[in-house]
Amino acid sequence: MRRPEFINFGGDEVPAVAMDQAEIVVLPLCYEQAASYGTGSKDGPFHILDASVQLESLDEESLVNWGAFRIHTVAPLIPSEDPETAVAQMETAAAGILLKKKFLLSLGGDHAVSIGPIRAAARQYPDIGVLQIDAHLDLREKWNGSRFNHACVMRRVAEDIGVPIVQVGIRSFSPEEADYIRLKGLQPFFAHGIDPTDPAWIQNVLKKLPRNVYVTIDLDGLDPGVLPGTGTPEPGGLTYRQLVALIRAVGRQRRVMAADITELAPIEGSKVSEFTAAKIATKIFVNCSKPETGKDGQIK
Repeated sequence: MRRPEFINFGGDEVPAVAMDQAEIVVLPLCYEQAASYGTGSKDGPFHILDASVQLESLDEESLVNWGAFRIHTVAPLIPSEDPETAVAQMETAAAGILLKKKFLLSLGGDHAVSIGPIRAAARQYPDIGVLQIDAHLDLREKWNGSRFNHACVMRRVAEDIGVPIVQVGIRSFSPEEADYIRLKGLQPFFAHGIDPTDPAWIQNVLKKLPRNVYVTIDLDGLDPGVLPGTGTPEPGGLTYRQLVALIRAVGRQRRVMAADITELAPIEGSKVSEFTAAKIATKIFVNCSKPETGKDGQIK
């Protein structure tokens, strides 16, 4: 599938600003290594940015004009093909943005791109926790010859970086990972246990998160009927509205310091997946990038 030209998020309809003037910085991380099934996520950031041009800039729920936010899109980073080197390069890129106190949204790439930005965020905010939306636990010690494979992301976060994780939408995992969650006492929010008629699960998720949060969204966390263009589409996932409700709640009740969207693998002849991913990015902008404390002391 042809890679689109690089453009800023929102294209010409969103005024381009320099890094120093930006509120939000979008970091495209064009990396895919040893994919488990479907491929194409390396070019995912280009397709999300291309789709962002087609979005209306007024958020339909809040009536906030995200197009008026000061958004800077960094030139795409194409890291080394060596997984450990690539993680270090992506960490360095993310750290440079976070040190400037900008809200960071990274666009992948396969889910391994999350390790570097999460490591950078944890160095700056030691009390941070990670909210993972995903079909998979990603808790393998090693996969396809690497400890830094996309199937090992949350193992690296939990063990090497040492921050708490809350996993949502899970519906696929190995015996190794099942043993690991039992050993560590982890309690993922499995997709089959999320009642589509009762939003109470969202508050249960939030109770497990610290005040400062990094949000990582593997797009296969969504049901493939909503977003089919991903490397490992697992049936029975979250709906778009469930994901948006979770994003809105975590943005209101916690401080989201950074986020990422990963694992877009576009489908030839279809635009729904990249458009949906771009729309999710705007929901993160509107709900998470500018927290304000309300009278009740919660982040609004």
